[in-house]
Amino acid sequence: MRILHVVGGMNRGGAETWLMNLLRLVDPVDYHMDFMVHTSDQATFNNEIRDAGSQVIPCLKPRDPIQHARNFRSVIREYGPYDVLHSHVHYYSGFVLWLGHSSGVQKLIAHGHTDTKDSEEKAGKQRRIYVNLMKRLISRYAVCGLAASKRAAEDLFGLDWTNDPRWRLLYCGIDLELFKQTVDPRQVRAEMGIPEKVFVVGHVGRFSEVKNHSFIIDIASEVAKTAVDVRLLLVGDGPLRPMIERKVENLGLRNKVIFAGARADVPRLMLGAMDACILPSLREGLPLVLIEAQAAGLPCIFSDFISEEADIVKHLVKRLAVDSPAAIWATAILDLQRNKPTPKDAKAITVLEHSAFNIKSSAEELIKVYEGCN
Repeated sequence: MRILHVVGGMNRGGAETWLMNLLRLVDPVDYHMDFMVHTSDQATFNNEIRDAGSQVIPCLKPRDPIQHARNFRSVIREYGPYDVLHSHVHYYSGFVLWLGHSSGVQKLIAHGHTDTKDSEEKAGKQRRIYVNLMKRLISRYAVCGLAASKRAAEDLFGLDWTNDPRWRLLYCGIDLELFKQTVDPRQVRAEMGIPEKVFVVGHVGRFSEVKNHSFIIDIASEVAKTAVDVRLLLVGDGPLRPMIERKVENLGLRNKVIFAGARADVPRLMLGAMDACILPSLREGLPLVLIEAQAAGLPCIFSDFISEEADIVKHLVKRLAVDSPAAIWATAILDLQRNKPTPKDAKAITVLEHSAFNIKSSAEELIKVYEGCN
């Protein structure tokens, strides 16, 4: 079976990491996966994809429908035929599925990974027309529809999505073997310049508005007023990083905040450097980093916007209203510091192994979808 995934680009992110886990796990003899991307820039995972025998195929000009349609059909002629077109580009999947239908692909799948309903309700008329059109195209041409959470399903397929047998949940799994490695915290912290005894709160995510980094720094500032032995470890990169770095400097937090950049060893950092995880996102589908943090046995404080399906290891998770004052979030962190469990909860990974968030379970469910949707 030949499968074409459509993504913006194969840089580090929740959906992209899940797709790479699938590529590493699934037998390429039985299921060949290629990746259509909307950029010609080199991305983090491109080389690994090609080394695995798959293609990274640029299909440019997504903002120019006529030219993009020409580029799409050219890709299908050159690299196809494909049995499955699996689109991960949110509302734009409507246009992608229409193009796939007109190009003769039989199994057309739209996959929702995020929830943008709240922001879309505040959008202008032109944006609302676009979203409604894309949703109609998805409803018309999708043979199957997948969502990473109930909120993501409501966003892409509508509030009554459970009444349409085409739409279903498919949780993105993580590679749990990475969280079974033996890690020396002293070594990891020494590499990061983190004192051995301090309490480290970690955040993993792209520096973009939705991840709410500015609020994270406000929280760190409140924590610093009370505790001197707490550090914030920010893992990731993105367009807002320079602004956040300036804010850290202006608030006098330079010695309290570590910018680690984009990293390939997030499980190792969670196991060796972090004592807790914070995620005050303004919106999400179901963030895999939160699942990873629980696999690492980390207590997690996160936004009430995040779907309840993320609460896997119940005693590790704590929800707070994202519009609560930074001082409330800071108090929750200080409570964790005072009651820090030693050692970390090693049993948490067992709970994850028997959940739908194990990459093995996730891959099995996806294969059933590929084989079954008609």
